[in-house]
Amino acid sequence: MNGPLLDVRDLTRHFPVRAGLLGRSRQVLRAVDGVSFELERGKTFGLVGESGCGKSTLGRAILRLHEPTSGRVVLDGTEITALGQSALKRQRKHMQMIFQDPYASLSPRRTVARILDEPLALHGLGDKAQRNRRVLELLDIVGLGATARHRYPHEFSGGQRQRIGIARALAVAPKLIIADEAVSALDVSVQSQILNLLGDLQAEFGLGFVFISHDLAVVQHVSHAVGVMYLGKLVETAPVDRIYAMPAHPYTRALLDAVPVADPARRGKRLLLQGEVPSPLTPPSGCPFHTRCPQAMPVCRSRVPRTIDLGQDGRPHRVTCHLHDPDIDH
Repeated sequence: MNGPLLDVRDLTRHFPVRAGLLGRSRQVLRAVDGVSFELERGKTFGLVGESGCGKSTLGRAILRLHEPTSGRVVLDGTEITALGQSALKRQRKHMQMIFQDPYASLSPRRTVARILDEPLALHGLGDKAQRNRRVLELLDIVGLGATARHRYPHEFSGGQRQRIGIARALAVAPKLIIADEAVSALDVSVQSQILNLLGDLQAEFGLGFVFISHDLAVVQHVSHAVGVMYLGKLVETAPVDRIYAMPAHPYTRALLDAVPVADPARRGKRLLLQGEVPSPLTPPSGCPFHTRCPQAMPVCRSRVPRTIDLGQDGRPHRVTCHLHDPDIDH
C-alpha cells in the first residue's frame, strides 16, 4: 500500500482532574496536545523529551491503550481511531508495544511458553502444535534457547527479560512496534545488544518503530527521523542527521547541549535550561517553552507559534518557534 505506515494527525489526550466532594472535573491535564507526524515503512521515528512531556502517553494513545480525546491515527490505511472494539481487537495484531520494565510487564506466574502463546491464542493464530512451533521460532529469533520456554521471568536477567518482551511483541507479526524506553532500565552493554537486535528485526521483517526515549544518543543511533516533544506538543521534527547537525528549536539545542562530551576540545558554549517543566494543568500562555527559553521574545509570551518547514530537497524539517517565522519582527 502507498503512503506512510503510520499517520498521526492532531492527536490529543486530555485527562480530567477531579476534585471536591462530588469529584467534579475542575481542570484538564493536556498530556498530548495536537501531535502530528508520519512514519515510513521499515523506518524508526525517535521521540525524545524530558520526563513528563507526554511521550509515553502519546505512544499509548496511538495504540488506543489510552483512548484519544481527538485526532486521527491511520495505520497502513486503516483509521485506528474510528474502529469499534471488535474491529480494534482484530487490528491489534498489527500494532504492538515493548514496555520499559520487562519484569513488570511479564506475568511472574506464567512460563515463557505461556507468555508467548497467549497473543497467538487470543488472535486465533494456529492450533496448539503450530503455536508451539511459533514459540520456539520466536525464542530463536531473539537469541534465547528452546529451554527458556519452561522457565519463569524471575529466572532471567533484565536483558533476557526484555528479549522475551520483544518476542511477545513479534509473536503476531505486527507492522508497527512502539518501544517505550525499551532499554533505559538496562546496563549500557546490554542496551547495545538489544538495540542491535531491534535493528536486525527491522531489517528482516520490515517493521516500523516508534522509539520513545530520553537518551538522545540512543535515539540518534536507532532513528531515521526524530520528534522533540515538550509539554504535550512536538516542537521540532526532522531527519535524524539534520536535527542533530542543525537543531532549530532552542529546546532541541538545549537537550543536545546536555549530552556529555568526552573530548574537552569539543566542548563549546552550551545552552542550559533553567527551571522545571511547567505543569500541563496550567501551561504557559503563548509558546509553552517561553518561561525557560533564553531566546524568548515578547511575542513568545502572548502568541502561540506556528509550525514552519525549514526542510530542503523534499526532506521536511518542521519547527514550532517564532524565531523562524518570517512574519515575526525579530
